[in-house]
Amino acid sequence: MRYCIHALVFLLLMGVKASLCECTAQASELDANSVSESPDSKTPGEMHPFNGKNLDGWLAEGDATVKSGPNKGKPIWSVRDGMIRCEGNGGFGFLRYTPRDFANFEWELEYQFDVPVIPPESKPGTKPKVGNSGVGIRTGAFDSKKSWETRPSVASYEIQLLDDAGTPPSPTGSISLYRFVAPKENAVKPSPEWNNLRIRCDGPLIEIQVNGKKVLQFDQTTDPKLKDKPLKGFICLQNHSSGITFRNLKVRDITPLPPNGN
Repeated sequence: MRYCIHALVFLLLMGVKASLCECTAQASELDANSVSESPDSKTPGEMHPFNGKNLDGWLAEGDATVKSGPNKGKPIWSVRDGMIRCEGNGGFGFLRYTPRDFANFEWELEYQFDVPVIPPESKPGTKPKVGNSGVGIRTGAFDSKKSWETRPSVASYEIQLLDDAGTPPSPTGSISLYRFVAPKENAVKPSPEWNNLRIRCDGPLIEIQVNGKKVLQFDQTTDPKLKDKPLKGFICLQNHSSGITFRNLKVRDITPLPPNGN
C-alpha cells in the first residue's frame, strides 16, 4: 500500500511539473510575440536625442534669455512636461544637438506654436504676430557675432516653421527649405494644433513630410547654387522670438552598412 501511495505522489508531481513547463513555454512565446508586434518597439538604428527630463546634449546658441514680457530674464530654452519649450520674446538663436552629427538620416518630431495674442498695450488694428521657428539640418555651430553666415539657412538648410496654415506655399513659408525651395503644398495645421514633421536626408536628396503628406522632394545637385551644401552636420531647433514646443524627437541613421556588415 505504501509503495502505491509513493507511486501516486510521484506521478502527480511529474504532472504538475509538465504543466508548469508548458505554461512557462506558452508565456515566453506570448512575451516574444508581444515585444515583436508592439507599436512601441524601437526601430533599428533609431535614437531619441531628447531624454524628456533635461537638455543634456543640447547647446543653446545665440540669445539665451527672454527679452520682455512676464518671463523676462528667464531661459529661452527649457523642459516643460517632458517636452522642449522655447519661450517667446527671446531674440534669435538655436538649440543644437552636439553629441554627434548626421549625414544620411531620418528625423521626426512634433511641434506646436503658441496661440498668437495681441499685447494689451498695442495700437488699435494691430495684428497678432505669426509664430516663427525652424529646424536646421546638416549645420554647424551658430555664432551670433557671425550671425548671417553661421545660421543654418545659409551654412546649410533651415526647414521653415510658421504658424501660417491656409496660406499659399512659398520659398519662405512653412516647410520650405528657407529661401531656396518651396513645398508643393502648405499642409500645416494652425496653432494650437500639433504638427508632425518628418525629414529624410539621403546623400543630396532631401524629402520632407508634414502631417503625413510628402510636400517637398529635392536633389541639391540639380541647383548650381546649392550643389555644394554640406552633406553632413548637426541638427538644431530655432528660436525666433515665438513661443513653440517640441516633442517626440526621433532620429534614425540610414547610412548603408558596408558589405561585411560592420
